[in-house]
Amino acid sequence: MRVTEIIADLHVSDIETARDFYTDYLGLSAEEFNLGWVARFTDPRSGVNLQLVTRDATAVTDPVVSVRVDDVDAAYADAVARGYEIVHPLTTEEWGVTRFFVRAPDGNVLNVVQHRT
Repeated sequence: MRVTEIIADLHVSDIETARDFYTDYLGLSAEEFNLGWVARFTDPRSGVNLQLVTRDATAVTDPVVSVRVDDVDAAYADAVARGYEIVHPLTTEEWGVTRFFVRAPDGNVLNVVQHRT
């Protein structure tokens, strides 16, 4: 398994209300997607991005970061073999990603995800 990207998941009460700060002030102008409960904003020049999250649609808790990997099945198997707590099971979500949530030993919850094309 190889990590290909890490994206901060910032918790906000309302994506539409928060949008102006992150787009106007920080210049994250490209909205890559918006599912209503999560939206990703990117700086088109540098490619840096972040996600605004109100509440995860299918999991019981919210992650602090999303970790994109090249092999989510291997990442899941490794997390289980190491005895890490799986907070959200390996799931192919209706919006086209396969992911699981794992709790790090420090308590942070990470969304480990692969975009399958």
